[in-house]
Amino acid sequence: MVYLGIMILLLTVIMMVFIIVHASQSVRNWKTAQAGEATPAGKSFGYKQELIRDMGGFSNFSVSFSIISILTGAVSYYGYGFNQGGPAIMGIGWPLVTFFVLFVAAAMAELTSAIPTSGAIYHWASILGGPTWGWFTGWLNIVGQVTIVAGIDYGCATFASNLIFASPNKFQFLLTYAAILASHALLNHFGINVVSKLNSISTIYHVVGVFLIIGVLFIAGPTHHVTYLFTTFSTATSSNMPYWGAFLIGLLQAQWTLTGYDASAHTSEETLNPRVQAPWGVFLSVAISGIFGFALLALVTLSIKNPSAVAVAGNNAFIVAIQQAVGSRFGGVLLWLVTIAMWFCGCSSITSSSRMVYAFSRDNGLPLSKYWKRVSKKFHTPAVAIWLIAFIAFLSGISDGIYAVIGTMSVIGLYSSYCIPIALKLRAQFRGIWTSKEDGPWHLGKWSIPVGTVACLWIGFLIILMVVSPTNVQLTSHLVLHYATGKIIFVVLALLVIDYLTNARKTFTGPLLGSYEKFSHQLTNSQPASPLSQQLNASQFQLKGDLTNQQHHQN
Repeated sequence: MVYLGIMILLLTVIMMVFIIVHASQSVRNWKTAQAGEATPAGKSFGYKQELIRDMGGFSNFSVSFSIISILTGAVSYYGYGFNQGGPAIMGIGWPLVTFFVLFVAAAMAELTSAIPTSGAIYHWASILGGPTWGWFTGWLNIVGQVTIVAGIDYGCATFASNLIFASPNKFQFLLTYAAILASHALLNHFGINVVSKLNSISTIYHVVGVFLIIGVLFIAGPTHHVTYLFTTFSTATSSNMPYWGAFLIGLLQAQWTLTGYDASAHTSEETLNPRVQAPWGVFLSVAISGIFGFALLALVTLSIKNPSAVAVAGNNAFIVAIQQAVGSRFGGVLLWLVTIAMWFCGCSSITSSSRMVYAFSRDNGLPLSKYWKRVSKKFHTPAVAIWLIAFIAFLSGISDGIYAVIGTMSVIGLYSSYCIPIALKLRAQFRGIWTSKEDGPWHLGKWSIPVGTVACLWIGFLIILMVVSPTNVQLTSHLVLHYATGKIIFVVLALLVIDYLTNARKTFTGPLLGSYEKFSHQLTNSQPASPLSQQLNASQFQLKGDLTNQQHHQN
C-alpha cells in the first residue's frame, strides 16, 4: 500500500502541473489577456460597471484560500476521518480527494474565465440551462452555504469551548457556539470595512499558522515512520461496515475542507483582468490547500503517541493529537492558533453566504424575498440575510451527533451546485453550441471535455456516498434519526420540487443575461426575456453594485 499512496501523491502533483502548464499556455495565446480587460466583464450582461475593480490576483486567490481554510476543515474533521479510516485516510484519502477536486476546480475555472460575473454558478446555470436550472442551482448553493457556516462555527466552538471550559457541558458549548455566530453576524452587519481587512489578514495568518505547526511538530520529532500513513488501516467505528466502506465515508474530512473556492468567481467583477486572475484564484486555492493540508495532516498523524486515545476523542481528536505531540501547555498555544484561524474562516464564510442569499433574493428566488434582500441604509450591508444565516446555522447545531450531517449536507449542497453548470457546459460542447469562441483565456482546449466529465462523475459518486453515509442524529433522549443525511436531503429536495411546481415556475425569471441571452436561447429553446424584465433585473443588479461600491469606499 506504500506504493499506492506514493502513486496517488505523484498523480496529484502531475495533475496540478498538467493543468497549470496547459492553462498558462492558453493564457499566453490569448491576445486580450496581456494587459487586462478593455471592456468590463459585467457589461456583457448588460450591467453598468458599478463595482470597483481594484482586486489583484493575490487578493482574489486569498478569498478562496481563506474560505477553504485547511486549519478549519482538515482540523475540525480530523477525528471523523481518523475514526473512519485511521492514518491511511490522511496518507491516501487526502491526496485522492485532492486529485479529483482538481478536476472540479479546473472545470469551474474555465467557466469563470469565460463568464466572469459575480453571479458565478447561479449565472452560469441560468445561461446554459435557463431559469429552472438557475433556480435549483441557487437553492442548492444556499443549502451548502448555510450548512458550511454552521460546520465552520461548530468546529470553532468545539475547540474554543474545550480551551475555555476544559470539559464543557452542552450549555457551555452552545453558549460558545452562539457567541461565535453572533460575533460574525455583528461584524458583517456593522463593520464590513473591518471584515474586508480581516480577510486580507486571514490568508497570511493561515500560511504562517500552517508553517508554525508543521515546524513545531517536526522539531518535536515524529513518533512513526512515514509508511505509517500508507500502511495503517484501522477504524474506530462500531458499525459492521467493512473497512473500505468506512474509508470512503472518511473522505468527508478532505472533501468538506476543499469547498468554497467558487468565492474567487464571485469576486471576478472586482478583480483586475478577471478572465485570467479569477480562474487562477479558483484553481490555485485548491492546489495549494491540497499541498499544505497533506503536509499538516501527515506530520500531525506521524506525531501521535497513543492512537487509541485519539480514536476515542471524537471531535476533539486533533486536540488530543497535538497535546500528545508537544504537551498540554504548548499544545494549548497551537490550538488557540487553530481556533482563531477557524474564527477567521467563519467570518469570511458568513460574508459570502449572506451575499448569495441577498443576490438570489434580489431575483425573487427565495420565499419572502422582499425581506431577505433588504439592505441596511446606514451600514449598506444585507443585514437581514446575515442574521437569517446566523440563526439557521445555530439551529442546525443544537442536536447531538449533528456535526457529520452538517458536513455531508454542505458537501452535497455546494458540489451539486458546482456540478450543474459544469454538466450543462458539457451538454453545450457535445451539441457543438459551446465552441472555442465561447472559451475565456484560461481554458484546457481539447482536455476540457475529459476534465469536465471526470469532475461530474466524481461529484455524482461523492453525492451518493454522502447520502448513504450512516450519520445518526439524537433528536430526543429516546429518538434517534438513523441515516439522517439521506432523509434530510430527500425532504429538502421534495420541498424544492413542490415549491418550484407551485410557485417558482410561474414567478421566477432568472437574472439578466444581456449579450448571453441569444446564446442561452440556443441552448434552452426558450424565449428571450422581455425588455421590461431586463429593465427590472438591471435595476436590481444596480442595487447590489451600489452596496458593494459603498463597502469599497468605506475601506
